[in-house]
Amino acid sequence: MTLDHPVLSSLAPVALLIFIGLVAGKAQLLSGDSVRDLSKLVFMVLTQAMLFRTMSQVHIEQLDFAPVAQYLGVTVALFFALVWAYGRQARATVLAFAGVFSNTLMIGVPLVGLAYGQAGQVLLLTLVSVHALVLLTLATLVLELQVAREHNLALGQAPQLWRTVGQALLSALLHPVPLPIMLGLLYAQTGWGLHPVVDKPLQLLGNAFAPMALLLVGITLSQTSWGTHLGKALRLSLVKTVLHPLLMLGVAWALGLRGLSLSVMVVVAALPMGANGFLFSQRYRQEEDAVTAAVAMSTLMATVGISLALLYLPGASA
Repeated sequence: MTLDHPVLSSLAPVALLIFIGLVAGKAQLLSGDSVRDLSKLVFMVLTQAMLFRTMSQVHIEQLDFAPVAQYLGVTVALFFALVWAYGRQARATVLAFAGVFSNTLMIGVPLVGLAYGQAGQVLLLTLVSVHALVLLTLATLVLELQVAREHNLALGQAPQLWRTVGQALLSALLHPVPLPIMLGLLYAQTGWGLHPVVDKPLQLLGNAFAPMALLLVGITLSQTSWGTHLGKALRLSLVKTVLHPLLMLGVAWALGLRGLSLSVMVVVAALPMGANGFLFSQRYRQEEDAVTAAVAMSTLMATVGISLALLYLPGASA
C-alpha cells in the first residue's frame, strides 16, 4: 500500500495531527487547565461555526435519503444497544456515542472522493448533512436525561419523569451542538445563502475545528495512562471499526442496498471515531481517558476495515 493510496492519504494526516498533539503534550506546552479551556473553546466556538455553516448549505429537496436512512437506522440501533450494554448511565452514552460517530468530514470526504469519485461524494455529503443532526442531537438528549436523573438521585430526590424529560429537552434544545445544527438547517431553507462577510469567518473557524480537536486528542493522550484504559479503548475501537461496518453491510445487504450506495455506507461505518466523541467526553467529564485512547487507536485500526471495503465492495474508481 503506497502513501498515495486513498486510505493512507486520508488517515495519515489525522494520525500525524494526533502525534503532534502528543509531542506537544509530552513537552508540557499546555497545562491541564489550559487543555480543558482550549477544549471548551473548540466545543463552544469552532464546533458552532462548522455545524452552522455545514447545515446552512443543505437543501433537503435535493438529497437522496434512502441509503442514509438505512445507515442511520443501523447506527442508532447500535447506539442504544451500546448504551444498554455499558450500563445506561451518562458514561455509557458517552462511550456509545464515541463507538458510532464516524469521522465523516476530515477522513470521509477526501477518502470517498478519491475512491468513488463525484458520485460517491454526493452520497457522502448527503449523509454528512444529517449525520451530525441525528446523532449529536440524540446523544445530547439522552445524556441530558441521564445527567438530570443522576443529579436528582444524588440530591436524594425521586426523579419525576415529566420534569426530568422537560429539563432534558430544554437543555438539549439550548445545547451548543443541536442549536447551531437546527438554526443552520432552518436558515438553509430560506435560500438566502451566507454573505461572504459572514461566510468567510465561519469557514475559517470551521476549518480550524478538525485540526484543533485532533491536536487536543494528542495532548490529552499524552496525559492518559494507557495501561488502565487499553482494554476498554481496544473494545471500543473494535466496535467502531469492525462491528459497525459489519452490521452496516449485513443489514444494508438484507434490505436490498447494492452498488455504490452500499460501498459508501459501509466505508463510512468503517471510519475511525470522530473528534466529537472526544469533545463530548471532555464536556461531560465521562470516560475521558478511554475515549481519548480509543480515538487514536481506532484511527490506526480503521486502515484494515476500510482497505477491505475498498477491495471487495463494488464502485471504487481508484
